[in-house]
Amino acid sequence: MIQASPKNIHIYLESNPNPNSLKFVVNEMLIPEGLSFDFPSRESATQAPLAQELFDYSFVERVFYMSNFITVTKREDVEWIEVQNTLKDHIQKFLESGRFIIEMNEAEPVMEGEETETVKKIKSILEEYIRPAVEQDGGAITYHSFNEGIVKVKLQGSCSGCPSSMITLKAGIENLFTRMMPGEIKAVEAF
Repeated sequence: MIQASPKNIHIYLESNPNPNSLKFVVNEMLIPEGLSFDFPSRESATQAPLAQELFDYSFVERVFYMSNFITVTKREDVEWIEVQNTLKDHIQKFLESGRFIIEMNEAEPVMEGEETETVKKIKSILEEYIRPAVEQDGGAITYHSFNEGIVKVKLQGSCSGCPSSMITLKAGIENLFTRMMPGEIKAVEAF
């Protein structure tokens, strides 16, 4: 289980390219490095009490946890100025209470097959060049697969449903890969 420490929590807000998402950045780590949790619905958040509570607000459509931030995606017909302080106060009170933000079951380790040099290179580029920028915008990107020149990635958090995410994927990420791995990468697609 991952639990927020009962401390004096400070939160600041950051906008991102998705106008319907807002990043709530906390002054301490919430989730261990390298992990992220995406809750696209109340049903998906059964082991995430904070996300469950946030879904009680009718305007909340998605909740995403990563490192020291929580990204909330709202309905399009609601303005952030109307709801951001309500969410910020709710998140702050929850974290200050010291309650568990997520309950993790001990899972069996997933054994992956031998990675090719190409896959290692893809993951390295994702980790070094792309992931930090996506995280800064309140989302996450993870490697899914590589087959016949096509890299498949999974977009989470503010990237999910963002109007500009496909432009970023094609114009930014795909161009970077084709430039850094010419002849090996033909396209990048969201999984």
